[in-house]
Amino acid sequence: MSTAIRLSSLLLAGAALAGCASTPPTPQSSSTPVAETPLSALLQKQIYQMTPQEAGRYIAHMHTAEPDLRKRIAAIGRKNLGQPYSLHLLGEFPYEVHDNLPLFSLKESDCVVFAEHTYAMALSQSWEEFFWMLQRIRYRDGVIGVATRNHYTEMDWNVANRWLVTDISAELAGPNGPSYAMTVDRARFLRTRHNTVRDIPVESSRQAFVAKEGVAAIAGQLQEGDFVKVISTRNGEYWASHVGLVVLGPDGERRFLHSQAPQVREESFDSFIARAAEREARNAREGKPGQVLAGFKFLRLNEPITVPPMAPQPRPGRPNT
Repeated sequence: MSTAIRLSSLLLAGAALAGCASTPPTPQSSSTPVAETPLSALLQKQIYQMTPQEAGRYIAHMHTAEPDLRKRIAAIGRKNLGQPYSLHLLGEFPYEVHDNLPLFSLKESDCVVFAEHTYAMALSQSWEEFFWMLQRIRYRDGVIGVATRNHYTEMDWNVANRWLVTDISAELAGPNGPSYAMTVDRARFLRTRHNTVRDIPVESSRQAFVAKEGVAAIAGQLQEGDFVKVISTRNGEYWASHVGLVVLGPDGERRFLHSQAPQVREESFDSFIARAAEREARNAREGKPGQVLAGFKFLRLNEPITVPPMAPQPRPGRPNT
């Protein structure tokens, strides 16, 4: 073999050893598995302190430990008490790159993320099923994308999740209860907020709600696991500004479990209304045109719940065939 050929062979061998054609690493022996945290120790953690693997074990445990779905929703929601609050937390990254926000987060939540995670975990038996269920709840037909995300709680989230909950606000408020008109321009919202162009017609609806003064009178009709939407108003416009879940206190009192700065908390509806009044009074003293609490919408957890199949994810950039 010539000197040039030998040198070429040595260079190729060196390149292989450097990594581009190296042999695969030896896998860890199956006889030495990574030790799992004992379940008793795992249950001492809050969910936001868990890894996804630990959360999956917790989900599986809760499915058998608490067979009642409503109680399971309350228990899982309370398992995130103290979770730090973060606004504008989730997006579609890396599936879409209109922003760099991820598809899930266990460490933090905003109000919608907290409620969606709680429902998805309560309806699932594993981490994989939870992640599937989360997308089923968060997107129309489960199709991931900023254009299919349920941005407007009244006219997107409620409608897309009719298999899960039913709006009972009009029934609770009675025939003379308050309502408000709502118009959404999804095409404008997507274009201005997410640099996404879609041809979607403007849509309008009328939404019933329970005035804040009437919540005490209907509180006894609320059930654990019901979905709560806080209705605020400013300059004559009304919208759902916040969401959470109904849970029962030790004495049967209906309480509000929700994610609000600085962290997930549980409180009475009276307490929530009083804090809103304090904020409004402070804004008035300081001359700030802040939003004002008008009331609440309530959505009843369906019985039974039949989870519809996930629509197939279309190939991006190509027409469905």
